Amino acid sequence: MNSSYHQIKLILGDQLNAQHSWFKETDKNCLYVIAELHQEMDYVKHHVQKVCAFFHAMQSFATALNKAGHDCLHLTLDDTQDFRSLPALVKSLVEKYDASKFSYQLPDEYRLRNQLSSLLLNNVEVEVFSTEHFYLEDAELGDYFTQDKHNRMESFYRKMRKRFSILMSDDKPQGGQWNYDQKNRNKLKSADLEDIPEPLLFANDMSSILKRLERHQVTTFGQAASSLLWPTSRQQSRELLNHFCQYCLPRFGEFQDAMTFKSDHKWSLYHSRLSFALNAKMLSPQEVISKAVDAYNQSQSVDIAQVEGFVRQILGWREFVRGIYWTHPNYGHNNFFKAQRDLPHYFWTGDTRMRCLSEAIKQSLDYAYAHHIQRLMITGNFCMLTEIDPDQVDDWYLGIYVDAIEWVEMPNTRGMSQFADGGIIATKPYAASANYVHKMSDYCSDCYYSHQDKTSQRACPLNSLYWRFIDVHRDKLGNNQRMGMIYNVWDKKSNDEKEQILNKAAGVLRNIDAL
Repeated sequence: MNSSYHQIKLILGDQLNAQHSWFKETDKNCLYVIAELHQEMDYVKHHVQKVCAFFHAMQSFATALNKAGHDCLHLTLDDTQDFRSLPALVKSLVEKYDASKFSYQLPDEYRLRNQLSSLLLNNVEVEVFSTEHFYLEDAELGDYFTQDKHNRMESFYRKMRKRFSILMSDDKPQGGQWNYDQKNRNKLKSADLEDIPEPLLFANDMSSILKRLERHQVTTFGQAASSLLWPTSRQQSRELLNHFCQYCLPRFGEFQDAMTFKSDHKWSLYHSRLSFALNAKMLSPQEVISKAVDAYNQSQSVDIAQVEGFVRQILGWREFVRGIYWTHPNYGHNNFFKAQRDLPHYFWTGDTRMRCLSEAIKQSLDYAYAHHIQRLMITGNFCMLTEIDPDQVDDWYLGIYVDAIEWVEMPNTRGMSQFADGGIIATKPYAASANYVHKMSDYCSDCYYSHQDKTSQRACPLNSLYWRFIDVHRDKLGNNQRMGMIYNVWDKKSNDEKEQILNKAAGVLRNIDAL
């Protein structure tokens, strides 16, 4: 490497986009910088596998850039330990290499964007670029989203399908329907368990990173793995995409909401597990969708319900929550139900007699991963019904999942799972009793609690908590048209039954740490 460079270009840990226009040509007067930073370890406590995955992916990307003829400086925690912030590091590098220009791609979260936008560099030109990753550029988001009002994902999704001509026949949706969600809600039966594909796992050596984390006394949680299963390079990410399209996509839509504890592959099922590769930008949403649509067009084993369900998750939901995040700058302060309870201790251990909660949490601790229904309808539903402080829920979700970056985590957690936004995303709270868990999983079949009971000693806590939630928040939810049927059911119960249910729920909340 040179002792001086005309330009320094910063690459953040979630900007590992080998297809970016930056890299089309080599420039020996330009130094790319990828840095592990202590500030990224401190703003929330992370799962150790999440930290390892990002650090290893950053290292792999730096190596690939150097092999391609670029000059890329990869700085580890050892190299950056004297810099407590990103701006301090940038200033030092600009001075060290006598650079006259500093460039960066727009960060995808407020915290980092504010740091870089307020950076002051004397006599240095600062240039800002798009990440060239999402379907919609930042400047377009205001055309699709309205601040502080409900934004309908289905309408947004249809606009995106039309604009980018995905699964369209002229101006009509392929298959005749926009949405096959009704076909995406099947429970796995015993016969289905034998057919669940074996997940593609990688064996990335984490030993040096784990030693580095220990050396710098970085506080993490979760199950450490000396051999990491997550993809940490573009090549591995593409392998995982190919594996998904061949083995999982044919039944993805059918079982995308299902949960089980009776399979060796219970944590992976038919899910793509591409979210980390996408959110770190090793894969683009365009190529992922293109590959899935090609698989649908070329294989009789993939029908429209399977591919549409997958496309909706990326073109619809992923782009949608990003739009919500950037058009609602105060979103992180929303607490519609004024929830204040502390997160129970078993969210860090999984040690609870509630089988559904234990399965979802222990899986998250073991793999830094849970699929969307486990996040929404198991841990999320429980937190909403028990009125856990959404700040604590946010921190837990942001820390525990390998794919969690604030722009995608916060709207999903605070909005979709907790309804803390009061309806900006969802039209009603995704609240559920044990009946939903029983319908979509086999968790209830081997649980200490009875999913059928509401008030007995071993009644599932979700049942009384659900009805308490409905009763307590009537002033906020009673006029919601989608909640009318639920309130009719509650109103038809006798006063004695209501009292028993509410007393049971009060007891559950008093003893929440002992569930």
